[in-house]
Amino acid sequence: MTAPRQPALRVIQGGPLPDRRDFLRELYTRYGGSVMGRCRYLLKDAAKAEDAMHDVFARALAHAEDFRADASPLTWLMKIATHHCLNQLRSERAGWRQWFERDAAARSEGHGGDGELETRDLVRRLLSKVDEETQAAVVHYHVDGMTLEEVAAVLGRSVPTIRKRLERFAELGGEELRVR
Repeated sequence: MTAPRQPALRVIQGGPLPDRRDFLRELYTRYGGSVMGRCRYLLKDAAKAEDAMHDVFARALAHAEDFRADASPLTWLMKIATHHCLNQLRSERAGWRQWFERDAAARSEGHGGDGELETRDLVRRLLSKVDEETQAAVVHYHVDGMTLEEVAAVLGRSVPTIRKRLERFAELGGEELRVR
């Protein structure tokens, strides 16, 4: 016969806290400084570290029932903080961020930047230089956000044909209109 199995979750001494907010308040009071220190060390920016620390405690609040007390609460919070900060650093290096920042800089003053009207005028001028089917492909792809496959289906053409039309149009407009 085998011995009875131990439960996967251990009971925290004193029973469960009556309210998750009390649990979070206790964690924040005891370990907030340590979590802030870890976030500041990894992110190298006080403002980002403070935001990250609040995200860590929000995540701890949302997943309080997952805390099994296999380790100390500090170890649990440091693991959350480390993963959160490393994910944030990875996200900051992502290629889409450069595209987003360039797009934000191209917005008109009413929308956050000077260049949107100029970009819009450039696209209109370029569209007037191509046939109607290419115009439709460009609008579906760049404005509507359709995939190459979706544009091909709408226009009744093959994906390579749509790609070639978009690439020819992109050559007229340069890097900003490159097919991805």
